[in-house]
Amino acid sequence: MNGRTQSKSRMGIDHQTMKKSADAKTRSIDFDLRHLEVFRKVVELGSFSKAGESVFLAQASVSERIANLESMVGIRLLDRLGRRVVPTKAGEILYKHALQLLEMKRTASLEILDFLGMKQGDIRLGASTIPGEYVLPKLIGRFGEKHPLVTVTLTVADTDEIEARVLEGHFELGTIGSKSSHKSLISHELWDDELVLAIPAHHRWAKRRSVAREELSKMPFILREPGSGTLKIMEDYLQPEIMDSLQIVARFGTSTAVKEGIKAGLGLSVLSSRAIETELKTGILKALRVKGLSMGRRFYLIRDKRRTVSPLCQALLEFLLETAEETNRSS
Repeated sequence: MNGRTQSKSRMGIDHQTMKKSADAKTRSIDFDLRHLEVFRKVVELGSFSKAGESVFLAQASVSERIANLESMVGIRLLDRLGRRVVPTKAGEILYKHALQLLEMKRTASLEILDFLGMKQGDIRLGASTIPGEYVLPKLIGRFGEKHPLVTVTLTVADTDEIEARVLEGHFELGTIGSKSSHKSLISHELWDDELVLAIPAHHRWAKRRSVAREELSKMPFILREPGSGTLKIMEDYLQPEIMDSLQIVARFGTSTAVKEGIKAGLGLSVLSSRAIETELKTGILKALRVKGLSMGRRFYLIRDKRRTVSPLCQALLEFLLETAEETNRSS
């Protein structure tokens, strides 16, 4: 290749590079919120058919909308890995912003309804086991009396999962059994609680009011699963030397399962006094205290400070804080 040919070749490459650069600068990317709603469901459910059921569209319509979205954006957003659909790197970026845009849309709609005096809609609330199973159901009923057009969707999981899902935006609010240390979460103090040693009514310690910490290692023990707020508080109070000496016979995912294990004679456990109120009244279980320890704690309401608080979320937040003050004053 002579010098003239090389020069022309370089000019052609430079011209193509400049054209691509100019195209990138002038090109605009556009999409509508309905496309993003469908895209979000496909990512979260990992399936076109499941996403279609969720947004009331046929699978073919879902595929068409995703294809249109990819065409508008100019890059593939989803990969099909066998039966599973997963986002590409570009898809992950768009998904992150789609959550924010759809939340802004939802907040705008709720604020307009609030302005018009119509409090209605759905609030997504996550709760750890004790508040989720023994405290919140009654309070949600009271909240519903004030706001009959509002639906509260309550999901119960362990403390770690609730924190994670509040941070991911799946829940607007969460209630957990230990104070969060995450810098993006705001924690509000709620209800007081006490942890006690729960034993069967026929146990040989049943006539006692308390036991020494050292005695706990002599009995089979049932624990909650890692990530449980109850377990975290128990570990803080009993310290590693006592925890390491326990004869652990089982770990269960809920306080209800732990209670059933105690009733069946499987072992003893430390539980929230709120979780065994019915069993104490009926005499099925007894509650003992550990000498030298007052295992008190408080439940917390958490929200992500990076996210806009919707009017409904604010209403529930204020209601829970007010009722917590009432409950703690009367106890």
